[in-house]
Amino acid sequence: MSINKSNENDTSDEGSHKGPDSHRSIIKSTSMLSVGTLSSRILGFFRDVIIAKLLGTGIRADAFFVAFKIPNLFRDLVGEGATNAAVVPVFAEYKEKLRKEKFWNFVSIIFCLGMIILSALTILGILLTPVIVRLIAPGFIVEPEKLALTIDLTKLLFPYLVFIGLTAYSVGILFTFRSFMVPAFSPCLLNISMIISALIASRTMDEPVFGLAIGVLVGGALQLLVQIPPLLKTGFKFTFPKTFIHPGARKIGRLLIPRMLGSGVYQMTVLVDTFCASLSSIVGAGGISAIYYSNRIIQFPMGIFSVALASAVLPSLAGLAHKKDTASIKKTVVFSLENIFFVMCPTIVVLLLLATPIIRVLFQRGEFGEYSTNITSFALTFYAAGLFSFGGIKILVTAFHALQDTKTPVKVAALCLVINAVLNFVLMRPLQVGGIALASSIAGTVDFLILFYVMDKKLGGFDSDLLGYFFRVTLAAALTGLFVYTCWTFIPLRFETIKLFAIGGAGFVVYEIVCLRLKVVQAEKIWKWMSGVYSSR
Repeated sequence: MSINKSNENDTSDEGSHKGPDSHRSIIKSTSMLSVGTLSSRILGFFRDVIIAKLLGTGIRADAFFVAFKIPNLFRDLVGEGATNAAVVPVFAEYKEKLRKEKFWNFVSIIFCLGMIILSALTILGILLTPVIVRLIAPGFIVEPEKLALTIDLTKLLFPYLVFIGLTAYSVGILFTFRSFMVPAFSPCLLNISMIISALIASRTMDEPVFGLAIGVLVGGALQLLVQIPPLLKTGFKFTFPKTFIHPGARKIGRLLIPRMLGSGVYQMTVLVDTFCASLSSIVGAGGISAIYYSNRIIQFPMGIFSVALASAVLPSLAGLAHKKDTASIKKTVVFSLENIFFVMCPTIVVLLLLATPIIRVLFQRGEFGEYSTNITSFALTFYAAGLFSFGGIKILVTAFHALQDTKTPVKVAALCLVINAVLNFVLMRPLQVGGIALASSIAGTVDFLILFYVMDKKLGGFDSDLLGYFFRVTLAAALTGLFVYTCWTFIPLRFETIKLFAIGGAGFVVYEIVCLRLKVVQAEKIWKWMSGVYSSR
């Protein structure tokens, strides 16, 4: 079946099916999440600009980023990762088959269990912080000042796990009820808190990095508190359970165990990257900070689109899986992947060509000098190569979780962990910090291809020309890259910031025009929407 025919079917589906699982509803939910994520990312960039000016890529920056990373490793294990893999699919199932009172009792049981687990992990983490830091960043051992600072910061930041973990479970409830507004915008509170704390600490504290850590804790608490009003609107009633034994809790546990193993595999990948980046004698000074800042750039399009789309599509896929509507699942997954390819391909080209000016414009000031710009942009170039795979993985893993198959992504992730680790040690000597980024991109591409193959077999074939679609948007992105390179090389503009935004923006316009000529459906829809907006004025 050709891609045009597939999309014609999708269009008719949108016209006849106006429910919460239609493509139009998914795009509406994705748009809301994207706007919220965009707001958070913009604030996040202001936050990172302030942190870069305050800390640069020196000892305090490396210490803070490692300390902040440690509770976030556990956060994915029992927080957001658990919500996406087990909590939302099971909540969606039990919401359909239980009366309201029994459903909210079930939710209360899961909430209490989450609180117990998160608190235990936090206490244990604080007690074992010296061991954890030495394992994650062994390169710090030869620098006693950096090691001691990292340990102190990690102990201070560990309670953040409780706040953000409970926030994730609250968001899972709201997603089950298709309530996306507050979850979309609540991450802004963390960035606002960190920005304010950094500005205050830089003027009032001898060691401002501790003020930044306090800002993280305040932001985490605010993110949790802001979920309460929308939870009450859904009808949420907390009752302390008489027993924690419940078939739904056992089902979540069965789904969660392989997801935790998978998360453990992913976190091992992060730890391997951190381990390698901490070896400054091989990758150079500031490796951990370079990985952090370049990842922040990569996470911008990922968060705005890939994560938002995966979050919006999860309840729909879970509902379709419960109804055993395989045909609609296929259409929804293909629809999601097409949109990922459409957005990520030109983004890759722009990041590859303009990595250095992007980093220079965003971060080069204060303690973040030319050396910091060079190592960060070098890492960004290699991370950018895997961007479409990283986005595609989000969609495919979400589809597996909606089908209540949490084992397959774990097995694939374990294989890719080995690939990533081997490539890290092979590539970091010739490419230094760039080798760590390239290893992640290659392993991510392998991960995506295997997941796609398995999902295609699982659903009996996607019945779409996704490969042809991918080649068309890739061709459009390549022609866009030629335009961007020519403009950047030959058009003289005194102010680099203006030049960057002007040529980058023009590049995306050229991409839209080329995609229209190649009859890419997403480009045609954008053109129709823009024409409608213009004609309505």
